[in-house]
Amino acid sequence: QVQLVESGGGLVQAGGSLRLSCVASGRNFSNYAMGWFRQAQGKDREFVAAISYGGTSTLLPDSVKGRFTISRDYAKNTMYLQMNRLKPEDTAVYYCAERARTYLAPSINSDDYNYWGQGTQVTVPS
Repeated sequence: QVQLVESGGGLVQAGGSLRLSCVASGRNFSNYAMGWFRQAQGKDREFVAAISYGGTSTLLPDSVKGRFTISRDYAKNTMYLQMNRLKPEDTAVYYCAERARTYLAPSINSDDYNYWGQGTQVTVPS
């Protein structure tokens, strides 16, 4: 059974940093592309970052490029999202996700991910 557990969210002042973690279990972590999405209150889920199963390829939208970094640690079965220079518009619940089949490319489309964590709240007051 695949399980994804996020942690690391919290309240941080604008300009500050947070690092989110997503621990994966239930199957071989190194075989699956993963991603981060977020959903602000009253808005649709939004793509934040994705990383290939090998960790060599990443995708980030312009809204976070240069501020956020995605990475993964195979020894810990953990994916990270390092968020720097946070802005009030980054406030949302952040979800990690994993693709269903092995060796697929990372995707910006939430429909391409079959497994999701429970989410962790990030709040950046204005």
